[in-house]
Amino acid sequence: MKSLHRLLIILALFCLAPLALAAAQLGVSNAWIPQAPPGAAMLAGYLTIKNTGDAPVSILAAQSDRFRTVSVHQTVIENGVARMRELNSLEIAPGQEVKFAPGGMHLMLMQPRKDVNPGDRIEITLLISDGTRVPAIFDVQAADAGDNDGHEHHH
Repeated sequence: MKSLHRLLIILALFCLAPLALAAAQLGVSNAWIPQAPPGAAMLAGYLTIKNTGDAPVSILAAQSDRFRTVSVHQTVIENGVARMRELNSLEIAPGQEVKFAPGGMHLMLMQPRKDVNPGDRIEITLLISDGTRVPAIFDVQAADAGDNDGHEHHH
């Protein structure tokens, strides 16, 4: 019976090890959401993601209990006009750092389930292709809070 118990523990560790590996490979910092007018149906989320591992990591989606939908978007210029394009996945190479910033890549936060106010801390989870989930805490910044360059949170 002891041997069976040990075997089950070893199997569980082997099954869970890849999940912990992907989460450990992604470092999230500077996660913030700018304040929007009350009742706004759409907000944006910004952060920096770094792959500290030795294998590529592919982000397939994001989700949060505070928003009906969360998606990854990139602003592109086409014929002199800025347009947003949803990304179905975002691959981050080993050692690569990706910055989500105003006018570029961002999380599109649709239909908040309740008002989003300065000082709120909102969890948004990144869903990785290997099935892992990487949570990040986003701070809601007042509209006049500035450019946020010195504001860092690591998760």
